[in-house]
Amino acid sequence: MSSTASTKNTAGNEKALRIGVVGAGVMGTNHARVLAGLPGVELVGIVDPLQAHRTRAVEIVGCPTFATLEEMLDTGPDAVTIAAPTHLHRDVALACIARKIHVLVEKPIASSVEEGNEIVTAARNAGVTLMVGHVERFNPAVAAIKQAIKDEEILSIAITRVGPFPPRMSNVGVVIDLAVHDIDLIRWFTESDIVDVQPQLASAVAEREDIALLQFRTASGVLAHINTNWLTPFKARSVTVATRGKYVQGDLLTRQVTECFGFQRDGSYSMRHLSVGHDEPLRAELVAFLDAVRSGNAPAVTGDEGVASLEIAI
Repeated sequence: MSSTASTKNTAGNEKALRIGVVGAGVMGTNHARVLAGLPGVELVGIVDPLQAHRTRAVEIVGCPTFATLEEMLDTGPDAVTIAAPTHLHRDVALACIARKIHVLVEKPIASSVEEGNEIVTAARNAGVTLMVGHVERFNPAVAAIKQAIKDEEILSIAITRVGPFPPRMSNVGVVIDLAVHDIDLIRWFTESDIVDVQPQLASAVAEREDIALLQFRTASGVLAHINTNWLTPFKARSVTVATRGKYVQGDLLTRQVTECFGFQRDGSYSMRHLSVGHDEPLRAELVAFLDAVRSGNAPAVTGDEGVASLEIAI
């Protein structure tokens, strides 16, 4: 898919990948922090038009900063991660792809399906790696749930993702900000497209929807629902999957995953806690992106998958 020639030196050993970060808000600064600590990576710097954001990035990461995208691209990065506001994703991604630079773009991939498809098409035509940052897939608890339901006949999925109103939120509601994670997880768990959507939305305190109860049916017949809001005073993230032979519950914050199995006619069953890894999800995601850049293999979350989840959310 992508050319890996640029990442090899004459001895055939891998040389450091030069990576830039676009956006020095909370997420972008986290990207830079993680990238700065990865082996085989040279962080060329972080772009943000706001001086305050650049100053904070220097304090936290100690990397070069740039006021404009062009300045950073002129340093010749091999790849960039885009953690700018969603409405900028299309223009930033297309500018990078035009220079044959590999791109990881944070979810949602773009503001609209049309813009998302533009990014996907441009990346395909340029032969560069495009990955979408659905970081929840890299949560060790989610990975444990995915492993537990492998080869099982899934019957239903229930996901709760609630919390207080985020001060940083600007131009999207709770569905695009939060539920898009879980739409992606439903598609990933079931390996099936969502064919029926029944949304119930309300705006209690925000301009856009801040409460959403979403029901889905996949092409494979799985029923799923998402409960999400910005009205809960504390964060909660939980996933429950019922299969023909198991009932799996996971807390994505405490990373505890429990499996019930061996159901008997008298109502008894067995129960066990599953082993869950300790990886930082963002680190695992960025490592997966860099692996895809180096190998030219399809990334863990493709542009098409990012667009499909956005389309359902919209």
